[in-house]
Amino acid sequence: MRTRSLLALTGAVAALTLAAVPASAADTPVLTTGGLGGTPVAVGDVLTAPLATGTTATLYSSATGTSGVSCTKSQFTATVTDNPAAPGTATESLSGHTFDSSTCSTNVVGVLGVTGITVNNLPYTTAVSSDGTVTVTAPSGSAVQTTVVLRTLLGSINCVYQTPSLTGKADNADNSISFTKQQFTKTSGSSLCFANGYFTAKYAPVTDGSALVYVN
Repeated sequence: MRTRSLLALTGAVAALTLAAVPASAADTPVLTTGGLGGTPVAVGDVLTAPLATGTTATLYSSATGTSGVSCTKSQFTATVTDNPAAPGTATESLSGHTFDSSTCSTNVVGVLGVTGITVNNLPYTTAVSSDGTVTVTAPSGSAVQTTVVLRTLLGSINCVYQTPSLTGKADNADNSISFTKQQFTKTSGSSLCFANGYFTAKYAPVTDGSALVYVN
């Protein structure tokens, strides 16, 4: 009886010890707050990020040129839909991507100003991988699309640009997501609308409420 009691006690202690062991690195999800390996970001949490301080979002007519449209205020809003263990890929529903047209300017010949920039076909699916790769795709049957409304001497013109997807990079050094020279193709608009648009922007910091978001 004493042997059985001792075995039972040993088993109970072992079970309690295992239950008290902190989660291993393998249990850390892709997205955390408070640092790498920090507090898991919950499914349903809303993440936001403005343009990084001192930067602009640009849509230039060529990958190497500086002619096009630039804005100093933009923001995205996304809801976390899956946050699996790292290494892996978290997913989000990008429901908002806005540009403050009052901060936008253009140097396109024949264009007087920017009336508005609207991101269409939302929500988009955003995938964030442990290696920092960020991919934005539109719902099946549509495209990532942006409509730029420009002012000219002859009135307003709508320039519509599309791309199958966007690829960016997350950086834990400043909790940022950057997109560099992502190509859009004009699908409609007058001859004053440049044929291709190359999108560059850096959003930082990415936050969950007031907490910084990290990619594990």
